[in-house]
Order: sequence, then C-alpha cells, then structure tokens
Amino acid sequence: MHPTLQSSAPRPPHPAPPHPAAPAPGPGGPGWGAPGAVPQHGPVPQHGAVPQHAAAPQPPASPQRPGPPPLPRADLTGHVPLPPVSAPLAPPAEHGTGTGTATLAVLLIGPAGAGKTTVARHWAQRRRVPTAHISLDDVREWVCSGFADPQSGWNEHSEAQYRLARRTCGFAARNYLANGISCIVDDAVFPDRPVVGLGGWKRHVGPGLLPVVLLPGLEIVLERNAERSGNRRLSDEEVAAIHGRMAGWYGSGLPIIDNSTYDVETTARVLDDVLARAIASPPAW
Repeated sequence: MHPTLQSSAPRPPHPAPPHPAAPAPGPGGPGWGAPGAVPQHGPVPQHGAVPQHAAAPQPPASPQRPGPPPLPRADLTGHVPLPPVSAPLAPPAEHGTGTGTATLAVLLIGPAGAGKTTVARHWAQRRRVPTAHISLDDVREWVCSGFADPQSGWNEHSEAQYRLARRTCGFAARNYLANGISCIVDDAVFPDRPVVGLGGWKRHVGPGLLPVVLLPGLEIVLERNAERSGNRRLSDEEVAAIHGRMAGWYGSGLPIIDNSTYDVETTARVLDDVLARAIASPPAW
C-alpha cells in the first residue's frame, strides 16, 4: 500500500468512486486479461486529469520481412510440443511392402550379444522415411565421470542412472515422433523385473510403442559377446544368466525373432515384416 496521507494534506471535496481495476496485460497486449474482461482501448484517466485526445492515425508501415518465429514457451520441451501419448500410429503400409512410410516407435529387446544395436541401426538406415536409432547403452554411457557400471553390481546408483537414461531416450523418441521421424530404441528389458521392464518405456514413449524381442540361442550370444571390448563385454556367467531370464518373453504375446541363423540384413528384413504385422494387430502388453 502507499504511505498514509498526512492529516494536514488537502483532500478533494468530492472524491470520485474508484475505477474498476483494468485487466492485466496478456500476450496480446492491454485488454487480454482474465476471460470475459472487456478490452481497454487506452489508459484509464485519473480523477481530475484532462483526457488526452486520441493520436492521429499513422500511415501504414512499409512491408517488412517476417521476423523469426516466437520462442517456445517454458512449458514446452525440446523446442517442439510433445505429442499426446494416445496418438494413434500411422496407417499400415500396403501388403508386401513392410512398414512402408508408417511413423513408428519401436523398442528392440534382447540379451547382451543378441545384435540389438547393429540390427536396429541397419533397419533405421534402410527405411524409406526418416528414422532415428537410440541405444540406451550409448545414452547411459554419456556419464563419463561417476559412471555407475551395472557390471560392478546393481545398486541404487546404477539403477538411478539407468532410469535417467531411459527417461532421456523416451524424451528424445517423443520429440523425434513429434517431428514425423520414426524411432527405434534398443534395451535389455527383462520380463520379470519391473525396474527394467516395459512399464517405464510405455510411460516415457507412449502406448503406441511396438516392442519386439530379439532372442538367438545361448551359444550365439556367447560368441558375439566374446568379440566385444570394454564395459560392453560381459562374463560368460552374466551372459548366460541374462539369456536365461529373457526366456520369460515366450508366452508374453510379444513377437520374438530367433536370429541365430540370420545375418544382419536378413534380421532387419524379418523385423520389418514383424512390425508390419504389429501395426495391423498391435500386441497386448
């Protein structure tokens, strides 16, 4: 409040009733206040002030080039509005042409050594429409200092970094989809462990996500794992344990591809055919 007037200060003999408060300016300027407010055409004159005449109309300004688009609001992320999670998938492609030009969100699941990353990248590179590939392991390893390696033991730190990487992948996938770009993400999702289960992916990407399981034989994943280096290479015991838990996907209703005898190109082609059928009849999960 303003300071109280001194008792000796002169007061107007006939105080006028206060004017109603003008609505606060909104994004369109004065008069864009609360809903239902009457737009104001100028400042409300104070009591006793002489009204000013309206300014003379100005000649139209010369045509100018359009300026840059307005910056996104603070509640939007990634400079694009996120699509609704209930957005339907694009119509399926014609029979015999695989996924065609459909905009898809795919989750490729499999144990270490299944070939998820290689197949996902190959499939994304050979589609006829823009398609992105995101590997959760790549995103998780963005943490250079303080990286919590699950091979050293699954604990609260490694779990927190996994959750953060998964959320980051989901965020990126939704922004690609918002721009009409398909997305395939690969991760070793377990059927019997909610922390690394399908629920988190469905929450972050949306119910239109199409999960497919890549599950070759144990001898194949052991052979492929032996060719790895760094923290991507696991012990044979770890590989066998992960592969055994992946068997729980059988009977889950998700499509499963056994690529034990397939090369990368054949596996990617089979994946495209499986996804085309999934578009027509999405799996319940």
